[in-house]
Amino acid sequence: MFTGLVEDVGRVERVEALPSQQGRRLTVAARLLDEELPIGASLAVDGVCLTVTTWHKGRVTAEAGPETLERTTLGALTAGSTVNLERAMRLGDRLGGHLVAGHVDGVGRITSVRPRAEAIDVNVEADAAILRYVVEKGSICIDGISLTVNRVDGRGLDVSIIPHTQTATTLTKKGAGARVNLEVDLIGKYVEKLLGGYPTGLSLEKLKEQGFVK
Repeated sequence: MFTGLVEDVGRVERVEALPSQQGRRLTVAARLLDEELPIGASLAVDGVCLTVTTWHKGRVTAEAGPETLERTTLGALTAGSTVNLERAMRLGDRLGGHLVAGHVDGVGRITSVRPRAEAIDVNVEADAAILRYVVEKGSICIDGISLTVNRVDGRGLDVSIIPHTQTATTLTKKGAGARVNLEVDLIGKYVEKLLGGYPTGLSLEKLKEQGFVK
C-alpha cells in the first residue's frame, strides 16, 4: 500500500527482456535507494507496484510481467527514462495523500499542460471505464502522484500541479500526447461491488435489514 506522495525521482539504467520475452527486468537508480530495500519489498514505479528482486546501494532491479506491461506505461521505458518512486508505507505512517494500491486501472493521455499562476493545470483524457470512478475534488493517482481532481467530464479530468510537485515529480516534464498511469480511488470500486448485490438499488429498508440503520 502506498500514499501517492512521491519520495524521489529515479533514473532507469537498464531494461532487459525476461527469458519468456514477454516481461521486462528494470534496473532503477536513485538516492532514495541508498537505504536498503529487502528482496521482495514493494516499490511503486510511476505508480506501478513492483517487487524488488535485487538491491545494491543506490539501485534496485524489479520485474514487470506481461499483464503489467499491457496495463501500464512501463513497457515504454528505456535506459535514461525518469520515474516517480515511492516505497510501501509502514503501519503508523501518516497518510498524507490517499490510499494507493499500485494496481493501475488504465492508461490516460495528457491533452494539455497550461500554467495558471504558480500552478500548472494538466488535462488527462481517459476511458469512460475509469472516469466513472472519478469525482470532482476526489483523489486520483497519476504516475504514482496523489492529486485532487479539479474537474471531470465524459472525456477526461483536470488536476493542478503545485510548485513543489512540479520539481519533485516527472509529471510536468511530460507534454501533450504523453501517456500516464491512472489509479482511481479504490474505495469507490469496492462500494460499487458491494452495491451490486442490490440490483434494484439501495433503500432505507435494506440498510435496516443489514443493521446499518435502526
